[in-house]
Amino acid sequence: MKITRLFMDADIPLDDETQYICSKLKLTPEMVSDSQAVYDAVNGAKDPISAAKTLLYITRNRGAVIRECPGTSHYTCCDYTILHTGTFCTMDCSYCILQAYFHPPVLQYFYGLDSFVSPLDHTFSQNKIFRIGTGEYTDSLIWEKISQGPRFLVEKFAKQSNSLLELKTKTINVASLLELDHNGKTVLAWSVNTPEVIGSEEKGTAGLASRLETAKRCEAKGYKLAFHFDPLVIYPGCEEDYKKVVHSIFSHVRPDNVVWISIGSFRFMPQLKSVIENRFPSSTIPYGEFILGLDNKMRYFKPLRIHLYKILIDTIREYAPNVVLYFCMEDEEVWEKCMGYFSKKEGELGHLLDKSAVAHCKLNPSFL
Repeated sequence: MKITRLFMDADIPLDDETQYICSKLKLTPEMVSDSQAVYDAVNGAKDPISAAKTLLYITRNRGAVIRECPGTSHYTCCDYTILHTGTFCTMDCSYCILQAYFHPPVLQYFYGLDSFVSPLDHTFSQNKIFRIGTGEYTDSLIWEKISQGPRFLVEKFAKQSNSLLELKTKTINVASLLELDHNGKTVLAWSVNTPEVIGSEEKGTAGLASRLETAKRCEAKGYKLAFHFDPLVIYPGCEEDYKKVVHSIFSHVRPDNVVWISIGSFRFMPQLKSVIENRFPSSTIPYGEFILGLDNKMRYFKPLRIHLYKILIDTIREYAPNVVLYFCMEDEEVWEKCMGYFSKKEGELGHLLDKSAVAHCKLNPSFL
C-alpha cells in the first residue's frame, strides 16, 4: 500500500482501530466534515484512478454491512453473500471493473469493527449455510498490513458453525493470520492467471509463484483454500499456459484441501474499454473477439470461451477429480457443454457450494 494522503471523517475517533492504521501508514489523518474534500482530491488529479490508489479515506459504511451478491441477469449465480468492509483497490489490474464502477473511485476503509458484530451475530443465528466474502468491491487482503480487520473477522468466524469466510486476494498478505485459531471457518482464496497475464495486466500484484507459495504456507496452518480462474484471457498459446497454472497449483497444495475452483472469462462493461485504452495503452485485452452479452457486458465469442473452458476443466480434473468446479456468470449452454450438467433449479448451484463448505470447513450439516 503506497498511501500518500490519509483522510478521515471528523466524527471518527482516534481510537485503537484508527491509530493502528495511522501507525502502519505513518501518516497523520486529514480530518474532513464530509467526503467532498476526498472527491476533490481524486477528481483534481490528471489520472483520478491512479490518484485514488494513493489516497485512503476512513469513513463509516452508510449502507448494509451484509448483502447478497447482485449477480448478473441471465447468468447462473452462486448465491454468495458480501460483507462490505471497504471499496476500491491499491493494485492496478488493467481489466478491473472497479475503474468504471465507482464515480469517482475512492479507496475507502469502513471504520468500526464493532459494527460488524450485530449483523454477523444475526447471520450466525440462522439455520442455514452462508458463504461470505469481503472481496466483491475490494481485495480482501490489501488491508491485512495496515488494519486489524482481517484478523478480527477470522477470529469472529471461528466461533460459529454455519458460515464460511472467504478472503480472496492477489497478494501474499497473510502474516497476521497464520498463527490464528481459525477453527477451519476461513478459506483463503487466490485469483490466479498465467504469468503472461499477471505480468502484462496485473500491475502491483504478487506473481503466480508467490501466490502459490503463500497458499502452501496457509495450507500448512490448517486453512482450506480456493482458487479463481477469473478472468481467463484468450491469447495465442493461452491453452498451454493455463495448463501449466493448474500443474503449478497442485504441485503446491493437496486437492482435498481445495474447497472449490471458479472459472470465468474476461467480460467488461463497454465503457471500460476506453478506460483501459487510456490508462494501459500497451494492453491488448480489449481487442479480442467480443460480443455484447445478455447482461450488456462484452464477452468473448461463446465458442472461444467453451474451447478454453473445456481444456481447463479437463486439466483440473486430471489433478483433482473431486474438486468442486463452477462457472462465474455463465449460461446453460456453456454449463452443459463444459461441465455436462446445468443447475436448473434456483439455488441449486449455491447448495452444491454449501455442501462443499460443510464438507471442508466444519460447518453444521443440519443447516443444509
